[in-house]
Amino acid sequence: MDHSIPIVSALDDIYADNLLQHGARYQALTEAFIKVYGAMPDFIARAPGRVNIIGEHIDYCGFPVFPMAIVPDCLIAVKAVGGSSVKLSNVNAKFPTRQFDYQPGSIVEIDESTHDWVNYFKCGYKGALEAIADTASPVGMQCLMDGSVPISVGLSSSSAFVCCAVMATMRANDKLLSQERVVETSVASERYIGTNGGGMDQTTSIMSQSQSAAFIEFSPMLRVTPVRFPSTTPPIAFVIANTMVESDKAVTAPTNYNLRVVETRIGALMLAKHLNILEHSACANADPLTFKTVMDEFFASSYPSDCDSPVLKWTKRLAVMLEQAEAFFTTHPQGFTLDDCAGYLGISASDLAGLVHTDRYPIQADRFKLLQRAQHAFSEALRVVKFRQVCESGDTSDKCFVALGDLMNQSQDSCRDLFECSCPELDEICDIARKAGSLGSRLTGAGWGGCSVHLVRQDGCDNFIAALKQDYYLKRFPQLSDEDLKHVVFATSPSSGAAIYAFD
Repeated sequence: MDHSIPIVSALDDIYADNLLQHGARYQALTEAFIKVYGAMPDFIARAPGRVNIIGEHIDYCGFPVFPMAIVPDCLIAVKAVGGSSVKLSNVNAKFPTRQFDYQPGSIVEIDESTHDWVNYFKCGYKGALEAIADTASPVGMQCLMDGSVPISVGLSSSSAFVCCAVMATMRANDKLLSQERVVETSVASERYIGTNGGGMDQTTSIMSQSQSAAFIEFSPMLRVTPVRFPSTTPPIAFVIANTMVESDKAVTAPTNYNLRVVETRIGALMLAKHLNILEHSACANADPLTFKTVMDEFFASSYPSDCDSPVLKWTKRLAVMLEQAEAFFTTHPQGFTLDDCAGYLGISASDLAGLVHTDRYPIQADRFKLLQRAQHAFSEALRVVKFRQVCESGDTSDKCFVALGDLMNQSQDSCRDLFECSCPELDEICDIARKAGSLGSRLTGAGWGGCSVHLVRQDGCDNFIAALKQDYYLKRFPQLSDEDLKHVVFATSPSSGAAIYAFD
């Protein structure tokens, strides 16, 4: 069932609290738009950032994740105008105004070699016009952006920007599609910037519901289940803490993010061959093949009458796949070369590159650590399922805090040791946090810097934040003011998803 992007005229349809603060921001954006363009905007597109509570680097493996949208967001005020030129300005003066023209055929040129903020908008613009294919002559657009999601810290600022650009372009052309289509378009659009993502960020930004996290399944079809956190006493709270180590996913992709995607895809191909299912149509026709598809096909062939409950089915299957992967990939604990992988699969290295799309998303690696990546993917997916199970168990005792925290801590250990996407600063801030009262601390987002997320009791939140400021920020970044720190370490709650704010 398709769901429409909400079109609202009241901010309390978007935000649960602090309405005066949000109202002042929207008013300031509107006044700035009038100052820049000499007219009122038609609407403001809004897409939030997200924090991934648990389930890191497994969306592109086809496995479920457990994020929530956050209040910081991307806003783009838009006015449709004559012609086909697009002008984009930013309330932040560090981002210079850009302008480009619609080009029949290619729509717009995106130079991936140039790290320019307008490229993210161009991605959304191009993807949106491709999705609404009957638009032969798109309208011109005047746009002004205001982003409050911290950049390059793992809170999905780039995906929020792309999602917002997709919605802005569709709405300006009077062709706003369903939430599901906007997600699909946004995922495809962001790949124009050279990032080979899996869809968690865009799905969370578009489809989240207020006061709920999201259990997101990607295969065999996209499904988002709202999940509320347990009603404990005191309530559960999450604190986001920025390490202040920038991790730009697009810039470091060949050695970090895209490399991990490729490693899991090669791992899926080799595991499928090991299990004698690579030639099955489900695997042979998959593009790309993922660990989730391999798992589904293996069990469809081996256990066709499997009728366990959904949770039990997930846990049993993931445990078996973890055993299978460890038994197979342990033959090369230090990693496989490209020739090792191609040789096992009986294809050329160039054919393998095509199957995992390194032709589109270049990588740099001498060896692929398939054992470690598979161990992380299957065990992390298992932790996601267990996390949801605890949330829905009805347990509101202290055991609930401990169970959820333990899963988050295990996730951080796996990200650090098996997926190697942590960094010294993330490790340090998680260690400080646990000593300061966090029950669970882990990196969030792509890793290699960026943000961490911490599960704390709400009544201890202020003291916890004060401890992080004292033991991490004041030692490493004494130049940060109290105002700066409000945007660096803060408590957050689940936000609603994307919306269009329409002026009366």
